[in-house]
Amino acid sequence: MELEKLRKVLEEECALTQEVPLLVGVSGGADSLCLLDALHRLDLPLIVAHFDHGLRPESAADAERVRAEAQARGLPFVTDRQDVGALAREKSFSIEEAARVARYGFLYDQARQHAAQGIAVAHTADDQVETVLMHLLRGAGISGLKGMTYRIIHPEWDIEIPLLRPLLNVWRTEIEAWCAEHDLQPVQDASNDDTSFFRNRLRHELIPYLGGYNPRIKEVLWRMSQSLTGDHEVLELAIEVAWDEVRLREGDDFVELSERTFGLYPLGMQRSLIRRAISCLRPLLRDIDFDSVERALAFVAAPTDSGYMDLIANLVMWVENGHFFLAERHARVIDPGWPQMLQGMELRLDVPGEVQMGGWLLTATVHTGVELAELTEVLDDPWQAWLDADLVTLPLAVRTRRPGDRFRPLGMGGHSMKLSDFWVNEGLNRRARDGWPLVFSGEELASVPGFRPAHLFRLTDQTRRAVQLRWFPPKPEG
Repeated sequence: MELEKLRKVLEEECALTQEVPLLVGVSGGADSLCLLDALHRLDLPLIVAHFDHGLRPESAADAERVRAEAQARGLPFVTDRQDVGALAREKSFSIEEAARVARYGFLYDQARQHAAQGIAVAHTADDQVETVLMHLLRGAGISGLKGMTYRIIHPEWDIEIPLLRPLLNVWRTEIEAWCAEHDLQPVQDASNDDTSFFRNRLRHELIPYLGGYNPRIKEVLWRMSQSLTGDHEVLELAIEVAWDEVRLREGDDFVELSERTFGLYPLGMQRSLIRRAISCLRPLLRDIDFDSVERALAFVAAPTDSGYMDLIANLVMWVENGHFFLAERHARVIDPGWPQMLQGMELRLDVPGEVQMGGWLLTATVHTGVELAELTEVLDDPWQAWLDADLVTLPLAVRTRRPGDRFRPLGMGGHSMKLSDFWVNEGLNRRARDGWPLVFSGEELASVPGFRPAHLFRLTDQTRRAVQLRWFPPKPEG
């Protein structure tokens, strides 16, 4: 490994400066110890960070060895420990994934605390080859087959601090030669030889086997990753444009896409858009397999009778009115055009008076005589309801539905029906029903906003005073 070659990578690929601290993740193994030593020789301002996964009896001793390496170079040292095995059991993670989540959580916390310009980790060219093979075996697309990059922002961890991999073009044999030349004594982690871990099986079994077909298989796979990185950059620009065209709405727990616009794109772009949607909701999901993407595409093309499908990682899909959604299983996805209130809430509505809920405004006014005759020309507006003031019980109440609620809709001669049946007949979206506000006069449902008032409180020739209910949607921003 050449220092000048590393300096060029730090400047051109990692975009580092000499003025701001750089956090270096150091496990104590050959790769990270080599990275620490080389960066120190290049006079970068460093903070040494070590995370103890608590997986081996000697892990505490390893932390002390890394501390000693930092002190020998006069560098600040930070460390933390977590029982990764317990985390894996609690979150139903594999040991590898739990270790990654805990380690990066620690590194990003420390980087923020020390205002670091980035986090440097010691992934090598050999790690790149293993990563590409892992993604290949799991059916990843270009985004997976390109492997790792020298510099990347992981929004799930931090939207500003980059993760840096300065050794991505350095082979493990070069690392070992550096350690020998500079008398470095790396920690020997026996778990690196444990083939029960997927990556270790690739390293010790699959890659040597593939070498029997092509002795330069690692160099071939590394060059392929570099080529695909360039292709991926071009594709990402196209995906970004398509995403802005297809996406209708996006929240913390859902994405809504236009089915028509989505269908205008070729199959390859559709696959990329599905991956993008999944990644928005599951940024930590490292492998979005081909089968999941294909199931999503098949569902959009020909939805099930229920219009609903389980997808991947506790995400679901459904199709509705020319749109399709990806969402958390229990997400409450509300259309901005729906009046909504918290389920179980009840508000008092004085007459005259008003109440607000979710940006909507409900007003209640009283009209009589000539004024009444003039205003009743708008009786067909579903967002207004006219009730005979002498028949209602005041104050009115506004609440969400309860089990057993019934309704006597205007125009049905006083016939009573289940509120749920009324909503089915009127086509109210199932997702809107739990929070849909209802106006009650005593125990009688007097008005369902957006639809019609109750028969019992209708205006007749004998009506002398009327209560006018008016619903006003939220005012547009700006």
